[in-house]
Amino acid sequence: MRSELFAQDNFERQSQERWTLQSPRMLRVGLGPDVIATKGSMVAYQGRMGFRHEGAGSIGKLMKKVLSNEDAPMMRVSGEGEVFFARQARSVFTVLLEGEGMTVNSSSLLAFEDSLSWDIRRVGGAGLMAGGLFNLELSGHGMLALCSDGAPMILDCASQPTYVDPQAAVAWSSNLVPGIQNDVSMGSLLRGGSGESFQLAFSGPGFVVVQPSEGVPVVRQG
Repeated sequence: MRSELFAQDNFERQSQERWTLQSPRMLRVGLGPDVIATKGSMVAYQGRMGFRHEGAGSIGKLMKKVLSNEDAPMMRVSGEGEVFFARQARSVFTVLLEGEGMTVNSSSLLAFEDSLSWDIRRVGGAGLMAGGLFNLELSGHGMLALCSDGAPMILDCASQPTYVDPQAAVAWSSNLVPGIQNDVSMGSLLRGGSGESFQLAFSGPGFVVVQPSEGVPVVRQG
């Protein structure tokens, strides 16, 4: 059988590294130790794998998930072999945390090592009109994988105040505490507004990862 489909670039990339990009849009993870991933992110696996729902882990986290309506249902992946993760053909990149923390927009989270701790954080000042913004904070020692709708851009927030559309913000330094920049007025509401009324406001030493897209609209229930 002959086809450009069977070009070498389309075959699995073998590596001794546990976390390897199979392509710019697909991640390969070798098991061993368990991996926590967002539900629906597994596209293939080889070997013997088990997938089960990953609960909040504590009453405090459970209450936060209920109250925040956090839309990042997670699963625990266990077994031996290799598993491949992707999401809507978005660009994938990995981050190695070495005792640091990173806050992640849940819609951009792909997977992370079981060794990392996580919690739900609320963006201060984000009321109902801003959608009630909640994100995941990951910390400790281990690898995590994020996805971006297009090539991501890094903005340094130390030199000047930085404002980012909430749907375009992929992740940011956990030492940064974003606020809400509200540009809405009653007059603009009556005229229909610009559609860019709320932004996340960052300032101080740290970075924010921005994707060149506002992502797929999420309809929250209830």
